[in-house]
Amino acid sequence: MATATPTLTALRIGPADHGRRLKLDEFIEAEFEEGWVYELARGVVEVTEVPGPWHGRIVDRLARMFIHYDEQHPGRINYRAGGGECRMRLPGMVSDRHPDQAIYLDPEPSGHKVWTKWVPHIVVEVVSPGGEQRDFVDKHEEYLRVGVREYWILDTEHRRMHALVREGDTWEETIVPESGIYHTVFLPGLEVRPAELLGPASVL
Repeated sequence: MATATPTLTALRIGPADHGRRLKLDEFIEAEFEEGWVYELARGVVEVTEVPGPWHGRIVDRLARMFIHYDEQHPGRINYRAGGGECRMRLPGMVSDRHPDQAIYLDPEPSGHKVWTKWVPHIVVEVVSPGGEQRDFVDKHEEYLRVGVREYWILDTEHRRMHALVREGDTWEETIVPESGIYHTVFLPGLEVRPAELLGPASVL
C-alpha cells in the first residue's frame, strides 16, 4: 500500500514578521498577507507599508518615460518592469528585491531561476521617508554586487537624482539637481529630467 506524501504548508508572512530571519528559498515559497510590501534583506524580512499615491505617481511618470522611449526606439529595451513585474534574487547575500523600475536590455535567459540570472542594466528606486538606509546603503551594495550597470535613486526629500554608474567593482556617482538633465549611454537620446519625474513639491 502506497504511503501518501505529506503536503508541505507554505509559510505565511505578515507585518508581524518584520525582522524575522529566513532562508531565501523559504521566502520565495512563502505566502504573504496582502496590503504590505515584502523584501528579504541579507536573510531578514523587511515589511513596509505600501507607499502613498505620491510615490505611485513618480513611478508612473518613470514608467511612461521609458514606454515613450521604447516607442521611439523600438527594440532597444527588451523588458521594462515595475516592482510587481520582476524581482532580483541574490542567493549569496540572501536577498530578494523588487525595484520600482528595472530596464532589461539583454534577452531573457533560458531555463529556470530567471530572476537569479537575468540582471537589468538600469534599476530605479524612489526613496520613501524612512527608506534612506535601504535605498542608499543596502541596495547600493546589492545592486553593485549583482551586476547592475546603472542605479538611479530619486531623492524626494532633497528633490534630486543620484545616478550611480558602474566603474569596475564600484559606483561612480553623479548628483543631478532637480533642474538638471541626465543622459545614459544605455538609452541613447533619452533625457532624464528629475523635475518632471518628481512632479510638484508636496508634503509626503
